[in-house]
Amino acid sequence: MVQFTETLPPLNQIPPFPSLPMKKNQLFGARPWPGFPTPKSVGNFGDANCMEQLLIHCANALENNDATLAQQILWVLNNIAPPDGDSNQRLTCGFLRALIARAAKIGTCKLLTAMANVQANDLSMNNHKFSIIELAGFVDLTPWHRFGFTAANAAVLEAVEGYSVVHIVDLSLTHCMQIPTLIDSMSTRLDPPPLIKLTVAGTMEDFPPMLDLSYEELGLKLINFARSRNIIMDFRVIPSSSKNGFSSLIEELKLQHFVRAQNGEALVINCHMMLHYIPEETLSNIPNPPQISIRTSSRLSLRTMFLESIRGLEPTIVILVDEDADFTSSSLVYRLRSAYNYLWIPYDTMDTFLPRGSKQRQWYEADICWKIENVISNEGPQRVERLEPKSKWVQRMNDASFRGVGFSEDAILEVKSMLDEHAAGWGVKKEEEDHVVLTWKGHNVVFATAWLPVI
Repeated sequence: MVQFTETLPPLNQIPPFPSLPMKKNQLFGARPWPGFPTPKSVGNFGDANCMEQLLIHCANALENNDATLAQQILWVLNNIAPPDGDSNQRLTCGFLRALIARAAKIGTCKLLTAMANVQANDLSMNNHKFSIIELAGFVDLTPWHRFGFTAANAAVLEAVEGYSVVHIVDLSLTHCMQIPTLIDSMSTRLDPPPLIKLTVAGTMEDFPPMLDLSYEELGLKLINFARSRNIIMDFRVIPSSSKNGFSSLIEELKLQHFVRAQNGEALVINCHMMLHYIPEETLSNIPNPPQISIRTSSRLSLRTMFLESIRGLEPTIVILVDEDADFTSSSLVYRLRSAYNYLWIPYDTMDTFLPRGSKQRQWYEADICWKIENVISNEGPQRVERLEPKSKWVQRMNDASFRGVGFSEDAILEVKSMLDEHAAGWGVKKEEEDHVVLTWKGHNVVFATAWLPVI
């Protein structure tokens, strides 16, 4: 166990350095501990590469139980990464707070206690619960979610054409915010519009963004909206947890499978940034695993089990949208590097459209900080942010007997039209099997894929 025995001044008594960039000997000359980062190893202060290297050195120190070195690097980072600085500084500040939280869990130090308390106060925005109007505006701020909504809705409309009943299973991080646009499109493009059965997983965990009303209340609002578009809609909530691969939801869908097949209903499984919360663990570590009949193995993961279970439901189409990054490594340093080189994107995009001090910006950054802290400071079941890259999900879907289907040119045009409403740095590209990827300044951000069962 790391023991932080040397005490430094409380956070509010540590004077900030006078300006950035600063002289390297202000930090390194007075801190000659073995292993402390040298000027040559980190570069210029204020530079993203320098801050990343300091974070990596700190993570290595924590992993190697080097309490003194970790404590001193945290002290340095606290002075060069203010929470109200530029995008790189705010990003680094988020990781600094996460490392402090991790260190505070495994050691004792007055400095870390003070910093952790300040952090808890500063991150109180994490607890904000959105109204429907606030969440709709929040989601519309960037293409981060709208990209997946637009691509998915276009693919769903093509897949369900001709069906009189469409059953949509919505596993979405954004609490059905995609559905009103889909209802609108069905009312105008499908003649006659189908009856919609909407099933959602009433998740037992709170992942940001959080909603300030129950799913039952949300369902009534969606039913009324559908009625205003001359569409009949049923709404059902099934309490279910990502911790066991949404097993309650899967079992309920299996019970409905025979009836759906007899009635000729379309089944749409819409997975929007939720599947990465399913643990990537072996069966021996999974409490109450769902029962599947396709194949059993002590090494089968919950994610694989979930995908094979929905394959057994013979869905009309499966949509899988998620963030294109890898946060699954057991190595803290690898996760930190991967997260830092991905999560700079939302901070960078914010500077293009949200003024400093705005409530929306505070909410947006609080959600990112929640993700950073979960990836960096937690381990085991508490570390729920376990993103996998598109290539891994493609492999999983293929192994579960799905085949990818491309998005039509009309769908791509709709996505491009949506992107025109946002900053110029956003783009879209087609990759293998015609999957589509949202990009920011050429870097992959979010992928959208559509799948059919292999017959």
